[in-house]
Amino acid sequence: MSLSINRRVLNKQLKRWPGWLVLAAVVVIALAVATVGSSGPLTDSDRIDSISQRLACPTCDGESVYESQASAARGIRQQIKRFVEQGTPSDDQIIQYIQNQFGAKTLLVPNASGFDALVWALPAFAFVVAVAGLAVAFRRWKLVADTVATDDDRALVQAALNDQEREHES
Repeated sequence: MSLSINRRVLNKQLKRWPGWLVLAAVVVIALAVATVGSSGPLTDSDRIDSISQRLACPTCDGESVYESQASAARGIRQQIKRFVEQGTPSDDQIIQYIQNQFGAKTLLVPNASGFDALVWALPAFAFVVAVAGLAVAFRRWKLVADTVATDDDRALVQAALNDQEREHES
């Protein structure tokens, strides 16, 4: 009986491995594609659009400089265009200049270092840990639920019931 139970458990475990391997492969491929990223804007117009999409309109709620038609957003787009036409080497330098002019709230995309990175990374990390904890808990519960009572288990239960019955008789 014990040997057949072990075979069933082993068969279940072996059937799960291909699914996990496929999932791991998908995650690795997705991470590889995400890290390669794009080669950046190809033209000046693409570069202007890219920079203006990363900045929030200082007078609008929830709109980027790219989307907004407010006068402040139009002015920022013109400033970005001037910087690009002058040959400012880095998008980050342009964004830093505009951030100095209008304040930190103009950034739509947080900085990738320091406290900003921590604020964005902690919730994602907590979510991953919570999902992993739930997966471990569910797996343990399933293993407990899948166990089949042995003859020794049945004998223990019967002995406990007999003891309880004797206590009620006396």
